[in-house]
Amino acid sequence: MKKLSIIGAGWSGLACAVAATQAGWQVELFEAAHEAGGRARSLDQTFAGVPLDNGQHILLGAYRDTLDLMRTVGVNPNEVLLRLPLDLRTADGLGFKLPNGLLGGHANNFPTSSFPSSLPTYLSASDLTPSLPNSLLGTLSASWKLLVGVTFAKGWSTDDKWRLMQAGWRWRVAGFTCDATWSVHQLCEASQLTPNVVQGLIEPLCLSALNMPLQSASAAVFLRVLHDAMLSGVGSSDLLIPKTDLGELFPHACLEWLRRRGAQVHLGTRFTQEDLAQWLDESHGGPTTKFLQTSISQDRDELDKKITTTEATTERVLVIACPAWEAARLTQRVAPAWSAQAQALSHTAIATVYLQCHDAGFIGLNRPMVALKMHPNAPAQFVFDRGILCQQPGLLAAVVSASEDEREQISALVQQQVAEQLGLKQLSVVQTVVEKRATFACLPNTFEGPNQAGVKPDMFVTPHIFACGDYVRGPYPATLEGAVRSGLQLVRHLG
Repeated sequence: MKKLSIIGAGWSGLACAVAATQAGWQVELFEAAHEAGGRARSLDQTFAGVPLDNGQHILLGAYRDTLDLMRTVGVNPNEVLLRLPLDLRTADGLGFKLPNGLLGGHANNFPTSSFPSSLPTYLSASDLTPSLPNSLLGTLSASWKLLVGVTFAKGWSTDDKWRLMQAGWRWRVAGFTCDATWSVHQLCEASQLTPNVVQGLIEPLCLSALNMPLQSASAAVFLRVLHDAMLSGVGSSDLLIPKTDLGELFPHACLEWLRRRGAQVHLGTRFTQEDLAQWLDESHGGPTTKFLQTSISQDRDELDKKITTTEATTERVLVIACPAWEAARLTQRVAPAWSAQAQALSHTAIATVYLQCHDAGFIGLNRPMVALKMHPNAPAQFVFDRGILCQQPGLLAAVVSASEDEREQISALVQQQVAEQLGLKQLSVVQTVVEKRATFACLPNTFEGPNQAGVKPDMFVTPHIFACGDYVRGPYPATLEGAVRSGLQLVRHLG
């Protein structure tokens, strides 16, 4: 039987393990931590009997591979994720929000007709009341929802909306591509977007998706994400917010699924350079099998897969699915060039501040997620009501993407920011989680050719060793979907 050893039980490693098991591989999984999930895992600390997480993650409707993987291991996304239309409004109701269904509450501004006989499961009758003619309803798309969202954005002037519509049209005509050297800030300037649109739409989207400030984030990657999230099908832009801790969301069910199918899972087991050397020694001299040496380059719509088959005298494959810096350390001796490329990636931090509200009569926020106004002394972009989401009454989670301050300063600033903007008087800090290297820095040219400094490394490490993870070459920034796709793609290449 073909044997696949995987180092790292983050979402990419877990995806790889599931796909390999389905493909008939004998899987052995190693994870240094005692909890699977990588940077999207639950912590030992609890609140109201429910574990806290190492970060407040959001999925999107466009995360199709991730959602399919959850279903594979027995998790129903409809039960563990709250689906909401994209909503970037602040506590005062100002800002951008996509409508519910196709038209939401704005349907009465459009021509009416009889209600269709049946609707998709994610729509209710109220979403389309009054309704449009069936022929027109069939042509409504994500771009129409965007038009409605922009048209009815509160607090935006006519000039704000018109310039955004013009920019969106130009981006679409250009195929959502731009100069690879541009930052998102340069893209906004070239597109002549107004400060209201930049601060209320572009900046929070950029920070959430790329975990980078506008001045240094890759515009090319931002446009790719914008296209796939907003225009890749019905529901693709929906927010999917976990209603349980991250361990219960996927990793725990995944480990159980793997064990039931014979996979060996070793938590709390660190794989060292010496272990790697021993693995290579044991792998030589076995029966000849075919391996895939894969070189991947990026084009507009998908990865251009260039696959060549080579002969290797081993019956086993090793997959490195740990973070880039750990992968670089492990491969320093066996693949110094690949190791240097992985080591060259810089990283940015994300902080999550858990706050408890002690105000008398506080029953929660009016929405599960509320955008916050940012300035130098107010670093958080969003606050989540964990009482609504995870049955943790009184607990709020504020997220600071691209955070740079120390833990104590972040805690104090966010506590004051949330209190002032949400009108809460008695807040205490429960826990502040800072992931110093949460995501690779999605800089301009990060996704360019193999000779570009700072580019994402290839999945091929040596003829016996491969890598998967959101930092491995592919079209997306550091997201759960990018991690999952990398793991699945590797198994497809191995055959």
